[in-house]
Amino acid sequence: MEGDSVVPHMLILDRPVPRTGLPTTTARGATDDFLHHAAQVRAPPRPEYADAVLLVVTELVTNALRHTDGPAALHLELHDDHIEIRVTDTSPKPAERRLPQTNGSGGYGWHLIDRLTNHTHTEPTPAGGKTICAHAPW
Repeated sequence: MEGDSVVPHMLILDRPVPRTGLPTTTARGATDDFLHHAAQVRAPPRPEYADAVLLVVTELVTNALRHTDGPAALHLELHDDHIEIRVTDTSPKPAERRLPQTNGSGGYGWHLIDRLTNHTHTEPTPAGGKTICAHAPW
């Protein structure tokens, strides 16, 4: 009908990330459930996009827990052409790209995130922490 507007179905996940138990596993499980629902709303053009989202969530959650002492939160949102991944922590210190190390000390995370996403940025939170936002294709 003329004048009618169609509101696309929004799919959103907001979840605190526990610091006890298996926080990364918990975040991956919630993400996997979200991706299952997202695929029912609109299947991704490439099946490997779901694996990319899981890897980005794993990297961001792991870093939030490794480099901060306070609580963290995971936010996922399905958009027309991407899934927005947001991980919030209590540290105002910006994430740093490091030279990857072969001794097991890391440095690969940002390189992976850059490769698997279309866009990343960091936003300060009103409470003095930060939110890292990444857009993964979907």
